[in-house]
Amino acid sequence: MKLRTVMLLAVVCFTLSGFGQEKKPNVVVFLVDDLRTELGCYGSTHVKSPNIDALAKDGVLFDKAYCQEAICAPSRMSILTGLHPQNIGIYSLFTPLRKKHKDMVTLPQFFKANGYTTVSIGKVYHHTFDDKESWSIHIPKESNAYVLPENIALQNSGSGKGSAFECADVTDDAYKDGRTANHAIETLQKIKDEKFVMFVGLSKPHLPFNAPKKYWDMYKEGDFTIPVKKAPEGMSSLALTKWGELRGYHGIPKEGLLDDELSLKLMHGYYACVSYIDAQMGKVMQALEDLDLRENTMVVLMSDHGWKLGEYGAWCKHTNFELDVHVPMIISRETSHKNRQTNVRSQALVENIDIFPTIAEACELEVHPVDGKSILKLVDNPEMEWDKAAYSIYPRGEKYMGCTVTDGEWRYTEWRNMDEHNTHSVELYPCQTDFNKVGENLAGGEKYKGIQIKMKKLLDENFSPERISFYTN
Repeated sequence: MKLRTVMLLAVVCFTLSGFGQEKKPNVVVFLVDDLRTELGCYGSTHVKSPNIDALAKDGVLFDKAYCQEAICAPSRMSILTGLHPQNIGIYSLFTPLRKKHKDMVTLPQFFKANGYTTVSIGKVYHHTFDDKESWSIHIPKESNAYVLPENIALQNSGSGKGSAFECADVTDDAYKDGRTANHAIETLQKIKDEKFVMFVGLSKPHLPFNAPKKYWDMYKEGDFTIPVKKAPEGMSSLALTKWGELRGYHGIPKEGLLDDELSLKLMHGYYACVSYIDAQMGKVMQALEDLDLRENTMVVLMSDHGWKLGEYGAWCKHTNFELDVHVPMIISRETSHKNRQTNVRSQALVENIDIFPTIAEACELEVHPVDGKSILKLVDNPEMEWDKAAYSIYPRGEKYMGCTVTDGEWRYTEWRNMDEHNTHSVELYPCQTDFNKVGENLAGGEKYKGIQIKMKKLLDENFSPERISFYTN
């Protein structure tokens, strides 16, 4: 009888000791391809992004978030390892992570080892089967697909990539991001009783700009203003590209500027795709509510990099300009979290590599050393002081490396010649949101000498001028 009483008391004490303690959260990350900060919640008056805007109202929006390289594969590797590209040593689309680094510990690998069900749906890594073994559930990205017969024929003709855009009167799941949302919802239903980290990789608004007609119908081409087609005066000859990513599509001229009619059509397609993926995200968010998972699920929305829509007379990404490295980032804590912040904007400088250690800390896990820094304290206290700089990088072949830093007010870039171990050119620009104010490269100007000295010092803290090569990792 005494033994039974002692055992009963032990059970009661154990139960009471756990009462009121918060459970470790699940995490859902929406990783979007080529998404600019041009969203309703970031101040756009013409982009229709109601679900992303709703997430921002339900969490913390970061005004000054930056990717580490404005190209898909290296950026995503940085996100999933928490490391700067120069510490991974991969700067292009062509080398999968595991081809170079067999033993590097990745985000899904870390969480899987700590008892989490790890889920990859859609485009998470650029190379869809890269690091496949680290995911408990892996639903790979699909290839770019058209639904209109004439575009399918064009794609199969062998003459190029196909059309740069498509507007078809079809359901959402006729295109791959609709199916990605469906897979995410089905997977949530299966794993709702497990602890999980899920990445939902939404491929649009990446080219080609294919979206159901109802999303095209949300806009009129008269809604858009064509940017000034002029590059900054005095910029480095290495700063911009010839945007071959777009030029490979049917109907896009192989050289020169785009005419206004084609520019407006491409802008229309881009914004239609933004509204399309916004709706897919909304479906997954609704599933979290319907399955009673949102109470204990932290949600992140982020992009691998930005994109140019004709600014400077250029398109695509692949540069160190603010338009390409500035990214949207929204973090919304699980609704049961006691110190939850909502409808707040943070002006702190944060980086995509911060996401790995942030969600690890949210799940009460201690991550191995990485370059990123947990911003969980910022999520709970968005007004606190934070880091003084954010860094990005972009190569021009294997000879030149563009190293760039921002302090939130200025952007400073050095194009370093790795063969001759000197600096090819330097750029200094004020950070801005109105890219019709083209401006000029202010590096070397006597009036800005103090600013340039300050920014160079910040740059050298992350990119040592003594570094001989960026390809030794």
